[in-house]
Amino acid sequence: MIGELGAVAALGGAAAWAVRGRSSQLLAPSVWRGKRTRKAVALTFDDGPSPGTAAILDLLAQAEATATFFQCGQNVERHPALARAVSTAGHEIGNHTWSHRRLDFASQATMRDEIGRAQQLLTDVHGTRPQWFRAPFGVRWWGLGQVQAEFGIQGVMWTCLARDWKLPAAQIAHRVASATENGAIICLHDGRGTVPQPEIQETVAAVAQILLRLRTDGWAIVPLSKVL
Repeated sequence: MIGELGAVAALGGAAAWAVRGRSSQLLAPSVWRGKRTRKAVALTFDDGPSPGTAAILDLLAQAEATATFFQCGQNVERHPALARAVSTAGHEIGNHTWSHRRLDFASQATMRDEIGRAQQLLTDVHGTRPQWFRAPFGVRWWGLGQVQAEFGIQGVMWTCLARDWKLPAAQIAHRVASATENGAIICLHDGRGTVPQPEIQETVAAVAQILLRLRTDGWAIVPLSKVL
């Protein structure tokens, strides 16, 4: 009995890693870090655009930094001009599904609809087809790899999840500083799912601290295409 329970636990752990492990390739191809040969990091922002996105764009501009924004279709539909301002400023755009729903237990048809609707709107708004995709909550599922291939998008996880939706600015900045290394991909958020008026003040304050420290320490802050 003990042996059987151990086997079940091991199987459950393996399944959890396949679904959410940042380096897992089992369910869909993805990357979680860039090349280690250059002193450069990629800041990425999920869940936008939101009214708070403008403040983050201002901070990035002041630091002469370029980032990657994984946008949700519903939020782009709500804020098309703000969404477009991100790419106009020179930042890269990624697909973060239409409604920010978790993809575990989702059918391929559901995943195709979530990703496809967002991909079409993002292409229309930005004038170019996104090549990056990040699954909401970092959750992949069986069949996602095929759907990614159909839309020609590369899955992206992260080196550091900043947890900026729950931590104060100083702790967010500390988490990022602790994980900063050549090729690191940092996951932050300029929205909170598809909440219309999300509270992201702590994220904005943390981004100011992060940018200052990275620039002071001589890091290049570049989009995903420059670290991968």
